[in-house]
Amino acid sequence: MHWTYGGGMGTGGWVIMAIVWIALVLLIVWAASRLLPRRDVPQVTGAAGFPTPPAADPLAILDTRLARGEIDIDTHDRLRERLSGGSSAEGK
Repeated sequence: MHWTYGGGMGTGGWVIMAIVWIALVLLIVWAASRLLPRRDVPQVTGAAGFPTPPAADPLAILDTRLARGEIDIDTHDRLRERLSGGSSAEGK
């Protein structure tokens, strides 16, 4: 009985086997990169574990609150002055 290395697999079989193994390793690396969190980006979560958006500009939030009618113009002007670093009416 004659035994050949690789069970008689020819050159084409070795090439296909190498391609399959490379594809398998790439699939595992891709899946791991999608499933594991990145270390350079802090994972900040809010309610129910959902990521929180980055903080917006305080003056833009103040303008949005005025536009929605959550605050009146006097409150908007007073808060805008305090956020801008101007002197406040309370003397602080």
